[in-house]
Amino acid sequence: MPDASDPRLADYTGLRDVELRKSLEAEHGLFIAEGEKVIRRAVAAGYPVRSVLLTRRWLGSLADVLDGLGDRVHVVDDDVMEEIAGFPVHRGALASMERRELPSVGDLLHGALRGERTAGTPADPGRILILEDLVDHGNVGAIFRCAAALGIDAVVLSPRCADPLYRRSVKVSMGAVFSVPYARMADWYGGLAEIRAAGYRLLALTPASHATPLNRLDLRSACALMLGTEGDGLSSRWLHEADEAVRIGMDPRATARGVDSLNVVAAASIACYELAARDW
Repeated sequence: MPDASDPRLADYTGLRDVELRKSLEAEHGLFIAEGEKVIRRAVAAGYPVRSVLLTRRWLGSLADVLDGLGDRVHVVDDDVMEEIAGFPVHRGALASMERRELPSVGDLLHGALRGERTAGTPADPGRILILEDLVDHGNVGAIFRCAAALGIDAVVLSPRCADPLYRRSVKVSMGAVFSVPYARMADWYGGLAEIRAAGYRLLALTPASHATPLNRLDLRSACALMLGTEGDGLSSRWLHEADEAVRIGMDPRATARGVDSLNVVAAASIACYELAARDW
């Protein structure tokens, strides 16, 4: 049974050290899936398994996934697992998976517009999200989960957005990051022009009172909903670049209660529903 110093377990080192993980995962082209359900979803999505680290009690439930992995399966005691990862791994199983090359923004957009995720059914107008500089991994994972549940076709990330395949993003999304296609912009300054040229109307989500309520929006064309940072919202440049500002209608009493906006995950969930539900 390997111990924490075993070099074969280097993929799993310091899972709560964000900077270490960014460096290690980028260098080796890997990400970590945590828990049986997420591991299965990563495998089902076609990500190759580098190795699996688990405690003995998970051998039975993951037997079919482990079959054929041979010496890439590492069984350790709970205390060794915690020493390697840097925290108690309550789900008892981790898998190191190989990343795949992301599509270009252009390829992603044209696929979403054609309705490729709903093969065999008529293609509805594309519905995508654009995330500008969301840096919290949990928020990015939660938004992917909303997108998967509520019919969003794809997600585009600005260059500085958090990594959807970082362990916490994957965990919070419950593996939805594997099922919603996404790409990352190379150019924040001019990236929106490519999206508009691909046939999408750019919608800037803002709490501003002059913005169009989402439930009154004409959705007969392809739409790209832009969501801004956790604190400040969309940058002034992206607000200016948008074709239309849109907002979520709020109770007239909200301001008196000290609420003038929603957090980005709550806003994303409502906005995704408003964008996609009329196509169901």
